[in-house]
Amino acid sequence: MAAPILNGPFDMPMVRNFIPRKAKPFLYLFMVVGFQLSGGMYLGSLSEIYGEYSLMREDILMCLYANLTGMAIYFPLLFRMKFAFTNKSLLTFAACGILLCNVASMFVTCLPILWMICFIAGFLKIQGTFECMSNIQLWMSPNRDFTVFFPILHIVILGAIQLSTIIDVTLTYYYNWHMMHWFVIGYMLVNLFIIFTCLKSMMLMKRLPLYGIDWSGALLWAALVLQVAFLFNYGDWYDWWYSPVIKGLTTTIIATAIMIIWRMQTIRHPYIEPKVWSYKYFIPLIIVTILIEAFLATEHVLEEVFYEEGMHYVSLSILNFNWVALVSATVGCLFSLWWLNKMHYSYLRLIMLGMVFLFFYLVGFYLNINQNINMERLYLPIACRGFSCAVISISMFVCLEEIMTFPHFFQALGIFNMVHIVIGGVIGSAIYAQGLRYYITDNMIRYSGAIDKVAFSRSPFQFPHFMEGFVQQMQLASVKQIYGWVCYACLLLLLGFMLCDTPIRHGLKRIPAWTDVRKNVSTSLKRRNNKSLIEQQ
Repeated sequence: MAAPILNGPFDMPMVRNFIPRKAKPFLYLFMVVGFQLSGGMYLGSLSEIYGEYSLMREDILMCLYANLTGMAIYFPLLFRMKFAFTNKSLLTFAACGILLCNVASMFVTCLPILWMICFIAGFLKIQGTFECMSNIQLWMSPNRDFTVFFPILHIVILGAIQLSTIIDVTLTYYYNWHMMHWFVIGYMLVNLFIIFTCLKSMMLMKRLPLYGIDWSGALLWAALVLQVAFLFNYGDWYDWWYSPVIKGLTTTIIATAIMIIWRMQTIRHPYIEPKVWSYKYFIPLIIVTILIEAFLATEHVLEEVFYEEGMHYVSLSILNFNWVALVSATVGCLFSLWWLNKMHYSYLRLIMLGMVFLFFYLVGFYLNINQNINMERLYLPIACRGFSCAVISISMFVCLEEIMTFPHFFQALGIFNMVHIVIGGVIGSAIYAQGLRYYITDNMIRYSGAIDKVAFSRSPFQFPHFMEGFVQQMQLASVKQIYGWVCYACLLLLLGFMLCDTPIRHGLKRIPAWTDVRKNVSTSLKRRNNKSLIEQQ
């Protein structure tokens, strides 16, 4: 059932009356940007962090995966929290928690505790984001239209990702890596000032208690995603299944998955219900998402090798690429808004268009991997990557909303984000790291026979200088080979989409009103209570 169109101007009763009515939504937009800029550890200052603490790159990357896992796991709880606590309580808890996590992560060096801090910061981040964006949804679309909501939401999310890196790199370059944490702490203090001075504590409807939530199931899902992330993040370091650590971890992953499946089949209200997996297009959507995220993982492995080893760019000089990605992602969001909401075109074809630009990005880097290129030649491929990332992500979210019924939508959204922001990327990164390891060794063996033996026997011969250039060329050749294989894989997936060019539906559903959502949740809880009483009798 669609929510009725509001009569009269949009207003937010939870904001105090001394704030102008038209400024109230922008107050929430300001706060949500702060929540999106937050995190546990910030990868723009990656080398400084593991240099100071003598940590490995994999250790800091695991902080990122823990943060993203916290975000993904929390999705099924978002509405229950909104119905159980006031808006002011949720925002205060999120802002205070993120502030404390940023303080703690600057001084904690024990990795398991640091990962736990990043995990907590992740679900606090998504809680603050959801509370802010859900309160201004009617301002963005009086009909609660997801084809409007998702593009605007992704402008905030994707824009904050790029801005976070830009701010982090700049502050680290001129000061140190702690400054990004202090920047977020200051932002959260401003958010708290706004919350306590400008907001009123209120709920949109009668309070619904936190009854029937499978907390053990949530912990099992979190453990499963973190174990998978650990496996593919540290797999190369431990030499994969030659190591007893990876063998034991694989066993625990299988055991955790079996326990999750058993609980899904046996308990009355599991964290993720089995019916979620029975929707017609859900599993194909998850598989496609993993593949696309694996393609996009080239940004974090192959691009970094090219920048650092091939072009010797410093972190500050790469900021131009982040600005290009920021602008192109914004353009992609606005284009998706026009495509879905104004023109009402098929979102399946929008996914195909995003994959076309993803293919252009991969081909662009394949053709430009060379030591003798200008930085400006990389702007176009990076713009294609930013545009495709925005378009594909928005269209996937809209597709997911369309194929799922509302009671299972946020559970499906949790699974989708597990593979969208964690599993797909970490699998792709592991594949590329293993590919680089193979191709660099193979190319050094192949091309070592082509060395000029006359020049090599000349005395004096600058052997260190020669080997540095030789290894660098082999690295670039290996990166180019892997980009070529990824181009082939992306093209095959795109051709598969073209063969299945049949839109699921032309008319998109509308999200139900808040009162309808609460009635559905309340009715389901009453049914569970009645069923429990009957069973006891």
